Amino acid sequence: MTNGTPDHHFGVSLQVRGLRKSFGRQEVLKGLDFEVRPGEIFVIMGPSGSGKSVLLRHLIGLEPPDAGDILINGESIQTAEIASKYRLAMVFQSGALLNSLNVGENVGLYLSEHQLKPPEEIARIVAEKLEDVGLKGTEEKMPGELSGGMKKRVAIARALVIEPQLILYDEPTSELDPLSAVIIGEEILRLQQRIHVTSLVVSHDRDLAFGVADRIAVIDEGNILAIGAPDEVKRHPDPRVQTFLHADFKHET
Repeated sequence: MTNGTPDHHFGVSLQVRGLRKSFGRQEVLKGLDFEVRPGEIFVIMGPSGSGKSVLLRHLIGLEPPDAGDILINGESIQTAEIASKYRLAMVFQSGALLNSLNVGENVGLYLSEHQLKPPEEIARIVAEKLEDVGLKGTEEKMPGELSGGMKKRVAIARALVIEPQLILYDEPTSELDPLSAVIIGEEILRLQQRIHVTSLVVSHDRDLAFGVADRIAVIDEGNILAIGAPDEVKRHPDPRVQTFLHADFKHET
């Protein structure tokens, strides 16, 4: 695990405690418990319908839990002041770029919309973050001119603008060719090494998971089946874990 000394940690801890959620009679999350350590890359894997997306919606505050809690550095995210105290960023599956804005405007949108910096300072920060993800000089390009992998990297640059302490990635390699997927994995690792940001990655990309994770949790039907270092998860005796790890995803939509 790549970590600095505690006083160099930029990332925060994330605790999920007894998280439950039902929609009607369908129980989707069945008392999830796990902790993501400061500066760690934690990957949540599981088949479609396992509860990954619902969990992620809870982590970013879009769903209230029926029971349980989510804490950042020991403080519940359900308290009003938490949003201003810690800096969380989300990298959406699609990239979620605004097609009417160029790359530079997309990356700097949060700073400009909230008037947090003067325009020349925003331009400098945007250029720096784009260079960080290997996209130096692309400010004037439009999203429609970018490949899928480039869009994901622009989305990461946009997340970096707020100097996040926790980055949540939703299927960051979906719909990417193998080379682009490797590049995204390298970016996730590099950010951990450079700024010690805490990263939670939701994915069913096994190559990505075993390539970047400090620890992995496998969930299915709203339960955690296995949690541990990559080698521990690979050797886990639960047959459902082994079925997932060796499944053929070629026909998954």
